[in-house]
Amino acid sequence: MRDKRKMKLKKFYFHPITMFIVLTILVVLLSGIFSAFEMQATYAKLNVNTNQLESTLVTVENLCNYDGIKYIISNASRNFMSFTTLSTLLIAIIGLSISQSSGLIDTFNKRVLSKMSNEKVTFILIFLATISSLINEIGYALLIPLGAMIFKANKRNPIGGIIAAFCGVAFGYGATLFVGSMEVNLISTSEQAARLIDSTYHVGLSSNIYIIIATSIVLSIVGTIVVEKMIIPKLGRYKIEDKNLEKTEELDLINIEEEEQKKFEDDLREKKGLKNALITSILMILVFVYMLIPNLPGSGILLDMSETTYLNQLFGVNSYFQDGFTFLVTIFFLATGIAYGLGAKTVRNDKDLVEGATSYTIEIASLISLLFFASQFVAVFRKTNIATVVTAWASNIINEVNFTGIPLILLVVLIVAFVNLLATTPIAKWTILAPVVVPKLMQANISPQFAQFLLRAGDSMTKGITPILAYFVLYVGYLNIYNQDPKKPITIGKSIKIIMPYCLVISLTWLAIILIWYITGIPIGNNIYPTL
Repeated sequence: MRDKRKMKLKKFYFHPITMFIVLTILVVLLSGIFSAFEMQATYAKLNVNTNQLESTLVTVENLCNYDGIKYIISNASRNFMSFTTLSTLLIAIIGLSISQSSGLIDTFNKRVLSKMSNEKVTFILIFLATISSLINEIGYALLIPLGAMIFKANKRNPIGGIIAAFCGVAFGYGATLFVGSMEVNLISTSEQAARLIDSTYHVGLSSNIYIIIATSIVLSIVGTIVVEKMIIPKLGRYKIEDKNLEKTEELDLINIEEEEQKKFEDDLREKKGLKNALITSILMILVFVYMLIPNLPGSGILLDMSETTYLNQLFGVNSYFQDGFTFLVTIFFLATGIAYGLGAKTVRNDKDLVEGATSYTIEIASLISLLFFASQFVAVFRKTNIATVVTAWASNIINEVNFTGIPLILLVVLIVAFVNLLATTPIAKWTILAPVVVPKLMQANISPQFAQFLLRAGDSMTKGITPILAYFVLYVGYLNIYNQDPKKPITIGKSIKIIMPYCLVISLTWLAIILIWYITGIPIGNNIYPTL
């Protein structure tokens, strides 16, 4: 008898770059199939001039033909260069590199963060990530690498820091401490949709302020528990090479007094560097704040003075503050890093600055190729209109049901969460959904302001588990930068699997917050309630 040998199939790992290529090809093929079957949808679009609904037809655009292939080839460079994720990352990394190379981040970690418990550090990171959505998506580009640095400096697995920062931004998107860009962009649509029922209805900018403040705190606490108790224990230990082990014999021969003197001098330099950095940071913040104050000599530089309201001047479409915020943050890290370096004598000339600015960018070189293929995938998918068609179908489903109260609320949130897997931009979704969702909820005695919060919830619940999110590629890229087994890349599938516990628990938390507020009738803003 022949021995029966069990054949074990080797696991096959698709590198993220390969997967983005496959996904792009798949989208192109699907666009051809859907177009052949005339996949389309009709939705009610709100005319801002007449405040009347207009029937709009949207169809899937076929990219699996001569013109489609020509579009893909001719727009490849444009898609890459206009990919916001690329520019945001590169600008943010420059300032972060200076702060790291000068020693500011390591010293701050040693003197402040290392004295805190791991849970407190994780909470601070997730909380900052959650409220970072106040102004665009800089939290992804800045806090993901910063989280990795902090965790690694504390001898923890840096992948835990990456996960905490990414999940904080993605699954807490829209939960902030102040009125921000999201309100400015959504309020007008919510108000116009509400006026389909009540022509005098007004939706204020602070209509969600109470509930989003509470949500940002609750999500950060729950997120910290999930990361510390459910995710980090499964990551394993991160092996850090200790170069000092090889110098043990030499260190034994060094005069103890000289060593103590050196430590004393280093301590003085670090203190002086931190003092310089603190003074510089205060001055920078004061200058930035002055640039946001209108009608003072030389002030208001960052405001769009063509707008009538202050919040529109600050967060409007043409706001200099919003458009330049990433650069401002980089200038902040650049200035404080230089101030620390001069005080601690870790930066002595312009050569040190240039080397410092490029030190960390070398480590993220592998991200550039990944960003290129991710940009093609995102651009091609958006061009097909598949997301718009699905969103229109979703609005029609909500329009057809006869639910009221809690069943209607849950239906809206879950449909928004599902649509978000394909359409990750809240404004684009709300433009299609609001003319149906807001009147539907108002007829069920639910306020438009609460309807807007439902959008926030559904938009955040699944944002972190879809590759269509433009900043998802940064999460995958950084996971692989700190991956210690290059033969087994962290795939897109695995990167999603790692954070699924976070996604599920935070989704339930969002739903719990919604139901508690609706059932108890607690105000969601100043004199604004879940019900009319």
